[in-house]
Amino acid sequence: MSGMSMGVPPQSDHLDQKADPKKPGQLQTAVSGNLMGSLRVIELQLVAFIMVFSVSGLVPLRDLIFPALISVYIVAISRFAFPKLSDSAKSPELFRGSRLFRLYVMLGTTIGLFLPLAYVLGGFARGDDHAVRSATPHLFLLSFQILTENVISGLSLFSSPVRALVPMLYTTRRVIVIIDWVNDVWMNKTLRANDELKDVAWFWFGRVLAVANLVYFMVNLLCFLIPVFLPRAFEKYFKERDELHAKMAEDKRYSRESDSKKAE
Repeated sequence: MSGMSMGVPPQSDHLDQKADPKKPGQLQTAVSGNLMGSLRVIELQLVAFIMVFSVSGLVPLRDLIFPALISVYIVAISRFAFPKLSDSAKSPELFRGSRLFRLYVMLGTTIGLFLPLAYVLGGFARGDDHAVRSATPHLFLLSFQILTENVISGLSLFSSPVRALVPMLYTTRRVIVIIDWVNDVWMNKTLRANDELKDVAWFWFGRVLAVANLVYFMVNLLCFLIPVFLPRAFEKYFKERDELHAKMAEDKRYSRESDSKKAE
């Protein structure tokens, strides 16, 4: 969610151990196995969530279209603006977080995914359509974001700027959706005079959860993704590009010197 799934390369130790670079067929088989292995249970669950949310009618059309537009945009800039420079089978690490940062990411997973999911499921159980409709768009976009990050990282076909743009674009859109969620639960939902204690607790749980998501992802966007994660990805990309150009220039110079010596 914060971009850490994009920053850490996928586990591919078995690829290094079992695949011989001199045997293309074996390498291709190992890469395919690695990709299939990356589709963990959580990712299959995300696909299930996306399908359920898509057909439930709880997600506005603009949010249903957004992932498709982002996917087209990501492929386009990967092809024309920031193509991958090397043929490495591994996705390079973009950001190495400390233990404290990992706790921060776990907190975001709890606030952004697990608790909203519990809120939506609780809304279904209680017959609270208002709660379900308020939180579902955020969950839909977040599920698509995590799935897209993992797939792009696992394919190893995209450059670091493209990988960094995915969480930033999705988070920007989700902040807008969460603002609508906050407005909905704070302005359009009220308690009744005869509500029981459990209803009051449920009411405030929804309000606090919406605000917590807004605060977390605003901080994530403004204090990590934009000022830290994105610049580091571009810096890594342009450094790699400069090194590649320098190597090509050196090879050309060496080739010219060799040709001149042969001519003499």
